[in-house]
Amino acid sequence: MKFRIGFLVAVAFCAVIFFASNKVEADHQWGNYHWASTSNPDNLLLGNNLSSQWYPSFVQSISDWNASTVIGVSETAGGTRPRQCRITAGRIEVCNDSYGNTGWLGIAGISVSGTHITGAYVKLNDTYYNNPPYNTAPWRNFVMCQEIGHAFGLDHQDEAFNNTNFGTCMDYTNDPVGPPNNEHPDGHDYQQLELIYNHTDGGGGDPTPTPSPTPCRGRGCNGNGADIDFGDSREWGQVVERDDSGRPILYVRNLGNGKKHFTHVFPVPE
Repeated sequence: MKFRIGFLVAVAFCAVIFFASNKVEADHQWGNYHWASTSNPDNLLLGNNLSSQWYPSFVQSISDWNASTVIGVSETAGGTRPRQCRITAGRIEVCNDSYGNTGWLGIAGISVSGTHITGAYVKLNDTYYNNPPYNTAPWRNFVMCQEIGHAFGLDHQDEAFNNTNFGTCMDYTNDPVGPPNNEHPDGHDYQQLELIYNHTDGGGGDPTPTPSPTPCRGRGCNGNGADIDFGDSREWGQVVERDDSGRPILYVRNLGNGKKHFTHVFPVPE
């Protein structure tokens, strides 16, 4: 009987350790979407279509995400007009403008073919950042970091605005300063990137490499050749995810032939 009790206690203890260890595992990828890569770390270009007010947050995000062992990012000249912020295939265009009372602080638009991201853009809405409480460096750092994270294939770690900060920019919050501070990625974000990019493409069952950057031409150029203006929210397609308050935060537009366009929305906090 003593042996049996001891055995059960040991099993219970192991189970606690197992679930505790699994609890900290990163699990905030959206789908299986990722940039194709032929090396680790893979280098991605961030197109600078930003005003001087946003540039410090841009530089900070580049530094933060370059701490990853599998993703490298570097600045390049912008390839689009900020107002339209069209996708350039093979990179992430980052833009700011006064986009109006849209209900969102930032969006990330991502075009995919199969499971590969082929191009992305980030839009930051100065209609809100020009006024309190959003006209601060912490708010700009936070949303910039999150939208670029979406463009890598990361989802949120949390989607409630009123709880305690998770200490990552892939969280929702009413106060990015916290504590803890939400202006930067955390260890779970880097861990999730390692899980997403723990392979290279081109030698196995997913041979399509990331395309070289190409200029955008024509109305609605979105990396997939679709003549759709994704600046118009009516073109975003079907709602596939909502936040804890029921507001739409992820849309998908099916373009056919395995091609889709996703729009991640960071709504104005309630």
